[in-house]
Amino acid sequence: MSHATANDVKIRALQEGDLSEVKRIDALHTKEPKPKYWSRVFTQFVGEGAGTDRVALAVDGEQGLLGYLFGEVRAFEFGSAPCGWIFSVGVDPTDARAGIATALLEEAKRRFAAAGVTRVRTMVRRNDVPVLSFFRANRFVGGAFAQLELDLEEES
Repeated sequence: MSHATANDVKIRALQEGDLSEVKRIDALHTKEPKPKYWSRVFTQFVGEGAGTDRVALAVDGEQGLLGYLFGEVRAFEFGSAPCGWIFSVGVDPTDARAGIATALLEEAKRRFAAAGVTRVRTMVRRNDVPVLSFFRANRFVGGAFAQLELDLEEES
């Protein structure tokens, strides 16, 4: 890959042809291929599925896709006002720490603000230190809501 820097990046909308590269980058990070998941996301967020409340961004390098970000404006129950929600950001590990994810996040924030929301949220595994560090370095802090879950398999 190209070892891009944040100053070099040109952000564009993700396109249907980017699907295989998004799957590849995600699998490098998660160690778990998710072809059905990404096909569904692309149907909802790219091309005809895209809407003004959805963000699907890409950064290219000399050899192909370097990074991507997906988000949308969501309104949740329990009194939460509509907010921007980042649900996936990924950068090819070869180009990590070059500011690509931050550039994608800045563009997503700009688009969320243009959509009229004043907050951006995400959810990160507590033990995913690199991703936690990325969001904290970009001024994300614990929010007003606590995520709770119940393991149905343990309930049985």
